[in-house]
Amino acid sequence: MTVILSPLTMADVERCAELESVLFPGDDPWTAQAFLSELAAPHNHYVAAREGGTLVGYAGVALLGQGESVESEVHTIGVDPLSHRRGIGGALLADLLAVADSHGGPVFLEVRTDNEPAIELYTRTGFVVVGTRRKYYQPSGADAYTMRREVGNGGTLS
Repeated sequence: MTVILSPLTMADVERCAELESVLFPGDDPWTAQAFLSELAAPHNHYVAAREGGTLVGYAGVALLGQGESVESEVHTIGVDPLSHRRGIGGALLADLLAVADSHGGPVFLEVRTDNEPAIELYTRTGFVVVGTRRKYYQPSGADAYTMRREVGNGGTLS
């Protein structure tokens, strides 16, 4: 089946919360209400990955600042474990980065230091580690890398 990217909608928030609880069980997964709040914010861009009408992934980025002090921050990327290793995360990230690049400025994100597949994807697309946040994820206490990508530093998704 083909995966199609489209805007994330209010009707998707329950499925997103369901996936969050599977993907991030020890780290305070987002609730449906959290997704509703994110979708309502005018400076955010959220995208869904759908296969056969079923939501199999989601991602969001905040477009922050104005003028010379613009930046973007990837808030979340999640893919159903049954759909891992099929390029869906990369497609979602490419969508976010295209929007962020049109906004201008660097892009930031946090990622668990033990999430090697995500770190590899981010590195391939031009992100570099710029710091470590100790005990960033709660309640697990897992550390996070802060990563930065300069505008237009596309790297590669292949």
